[in-house]
Amino acid sequence: MTSRLTTMDFPEDRVRERARTGAAAVFPPTSGYGTTLWGAGQVTGDLLDAARLVPPVFMPQRLEKLIELGREPHHDDVDLGCTLGGFGSPLPLYVSAFGSTRATGEELGEAVARQAGRLGIPLVIGENIVPVNGYRRAAGSGSSPLLGRIRAYAEAVEDAPEGCGGAVVQQSTEDADSEVWNLVYSDPAVQPLHAAGRLAFELKVGQGAKPGLGGMTVLPLGEAEALSEQYRTADIFGQAAVGSDPTGADRQVLRTGSPGTFTEEILRHQVRLMRNNFPRARVWVKLHPGRDVALAAATAWQAGADAVTIDGAEGGTGWAPLSFLDHVGLPLADCLRAVDAGEHCLLVTGRIWEGVRALKALVLGARGVGLGRAALLAADEDREAGLLRLVESIALELRLLISALGKYRVDAVDAADLLLPDGSPHHPPQYVRDRRPPQSPLQSGSYG
Repeated sequence: MTSRLTTMDFPEDRVRERARTGAAAVFPPTSGYGTTLWGAGQVTGDLLDAARLVPPVFMPQRLEKLIELGREPHHDDVDLGCTLGGFGSPLPLYVSAFGSTRATGEELGEAVARQAGRLGIPLVIGENIVPVNGYRRAAGSGSSPLLGRIRAYAEAVEDAPEGCGGAVVQQSTEDADSEVWNLVYSDPAVQPLHAAGRLAFELKVGQGAKPGLGGMTVLPLGEAEALSEQYRTADIFGQAAVGSDPTGADRQVLRTGSPGTFTEEILRHQVRLMRNNFPRARVWVKLHPGRDVALAAATAWQAGADAVTIDGAEGGTGWAPLSFLDHVGLPLADCLRAVDAGEHCLLVTGRIWEGVRALKALVLGARGVGLGRAALLAADEDREAGLLRLVESIALELRLLISALGKYRVDAVDAADLLLPDGSPHHPPQYVRDRRPPQSPLQSGSYG
């Protein structure tokens, strides 16, 4: 198969290797065994990459596991099962949202959905699919991209571990105008997910690739004109190529969506509306990495959200201005240090493609981590099993690392297991501290 996706400043080759070889990619090439002396290399990257996992010498939880098993524990004894946003999952992983971007495509989007379903990990279906592509297509023309992904996931998740998996449908401002959640909630095709408790809706408050902005794509002029009532368009790119059609048929334009407007009260109101209007669906809230992300997360949880997902500034699969990619939004490590999730479900993403970075995020308070670009690349490498193999490699790394820390449950890792380079791993910098909202009726148990 010819691959078509490329990435910028992302370890694409290593992700594709994992998609081909699975768990074997966790180790050095066997061709160098016995002739190459392996040792630590120079660490590059952000604060999370530079942090070090620090196993103790004395391991009381390993002793507890030894007594339970009647033998010395092994990394295979690590339990990675967890609950993510109300859904059971065999691993602390989910597939992050990607919506109407052309990079996903129908075939690739459905391949990711199908493999995520087989794994039993939650799948988030992103914004703007319905306003751009419609909810249903004419008879005989196949499913729309949204329904295609939902159906692919629903069919595959039947073979997942019992009680695991869930499809999460995101809605932005334009999606709300198209009543996406109402359409999905009442669709007979989605009833199997309803019946199994495997449906959630995610309120999109922001995204990591372009914090503070809405969705952006590039469209042919004709398609953009058809969407002009729902989106702003800007003719900034000129002719697609020298010698192209002088009538403008080849001209490409920028389509921009609204990011939506939120205050604390608006967010609380939106979450409560979701709980009231869609009582059988879980409620997720998606935040961009803003300086008040701790306050926003606490507000969502206190209003009744089952999960808050945060894209660190390193995250994103969509089209974005270059200046935003390098200069706008809090890095994932700072988001994690700012947010005190407590017993609530915090899900994060941002350049996650292997087990070490994933575990560091879990140590800093996340319940699960999302695969975005990595999931797309893996499925692009192999439409049938690329994501399965990538996740297989991450699962092995997680078990090895958690076992090395002397622990045997994924929720047993904690702040003592990580050392950040500045020596103060758990103290958020001043610019990400913010007040907490007052106690809500949900906390006191009186929320109806």
